[in-house]
Amino acid sequence: MDPEKIFSISSEQAFKEIALEIFRFQYANNPVYRKFSDLLKIDPKRINRIEKIPFLPIGLFKSHTILSSEEPIQKTFTSSGTTGTKTSKHYVTDLAVYEQSFNLGFKKFYGDIEDYVVLALLPSYLERDGSSLIYMAQHLIEESAHPDSGFYLNNLAELKEKLISLDNKGQKVLLIGVSFALLDLVEDFQFKLKNTIVMETGGMKGRRKEMIREELHSILKKGFGVATIHSEYGMTELLSQAYSAGNGIFDCPPWMKILIRDPEDAQSFLENNSTGGINVIDLANINSCSFIATQDLGKKHANNSVGIMGRFDNSDIRGCNLMVL
Repeated sequence: MDPEKIFSISSEQAFKEIALEIFRFQYANNPVYRKFSDLLKIDPKRINRIEKIPFLPIGLFKSHTILSSEEPIQKTFTSSGTTGTKTSKHYVTDLAVYEQSFNLGFKKFYGDIEDYVVLALLPSYLERDGSSLIYMAQHLIEESAHPDSGFYLNNLAELKEKLISLDNKGQKVLLIGVSFALLDLVEDFQFKLKNTIVMETGGMKGRRKEMIREELHSILKKGFGVATIHSEYGMTELLSQAYSAGNGIFDCPPWMKILIRDPEDAQSFLENNSTGGINVIDLANINSCSFIATQDLGKKHANNSVGIMGRFDNSDIRGCNLMVL
């Protein structure tokens, strides 16, 4: 399928039609996904609604090669993991699709990247290879074409001076950071930012105790002197991102959709304002798998926005007992 068809989706009907087309393509061309679907006794000819499409448990990215393409692998993105645990691997055969996805997604929610200075405070990601977030941040930094854009590791004092200087000049700034590093920054320094978007990407990465989003955002809002903290919802296994302008309420680009599954029945979906497991349709994943059952909890709202509420208490997805293929 031509990626332009995916990224030009402009209606709910178009999304549904293309999602069903991609399902049939991936069933035919992705051996792991086909085997999983067959175990569920799925007849692809009878799938006529996106709610009927089988969603691959995200854990299979740790144990299997999830590919719907025979093209050469251009890049392998890997998840972070504690020592001794398996990491997810997302094999990407067309990096241009990923770049188009994050460029168009960012532009939809925030406008032209050239208007921003991009400051990336992502120490835990910079310290390992294979991070899709680093790949995205690197490209946003380059495409901002601003000499002050760049990565920061542990040089927080330098970052503080840069932030204050740029903000005082009226320059639009995107500060994107992993949660523990943003907390480190506001523990050492206080800000009153007026022209800066502070965006957390989640994750304490073992550096700090986990905390609920409300607590995290309260600390960060006070420390940076801003009214809201933005968030990015992405993962190794996805080539698209959802964004939140505050309060943990996320919106997806037109080629991405979140459904909420019943935690007791993985093949059933819940109505709006009910809490359950997050299933993601990411049509940018055309060459891997576009239909993924994550280990995150969420709540769908009437306007298609989604509240992200953290992870399941247990590491396995209840109701998905077909993890061993």
